[in-house]
Amino acid sequence: MGSLQINLLGASFAIRASEESAYLEKLLGYYKRITQEVEKTGGLKNPTEVAIMSGIALVDELYKEKSKNAQQVNMQHTANDDDEAERLTLKMIEKIDKVLH
Repeated sequence: MGSLQINLLGASFAIRASEESAYLEKLLGYYKRITQEVEKTGGLKNPTEVAIMSGIALVDELYKEKSKNAQQVNMQHTANDDDEAERLTLKMIEKIDKVLH
């Protein structure tokens, strides 16, 4: 169980979570980089707006990763389906050959 002191966007509070403190620190560091990028590129100064836009940026990143992973799984299933179709076709050809010869 870990804990984390958050000082970000004018807010300061502590949290406890089931994850390790080191992992929580990494998450906070990543979120801070996102908020800094949003502030820099978006020209936003209002902490609420920065937090919302940072959340949207992270959801966009997560959605793209999930979509990419789903596509890879679908491609793998398609390859497996192709392998199965080929196996069944060869098995049918073998049976036809036996009947004809």
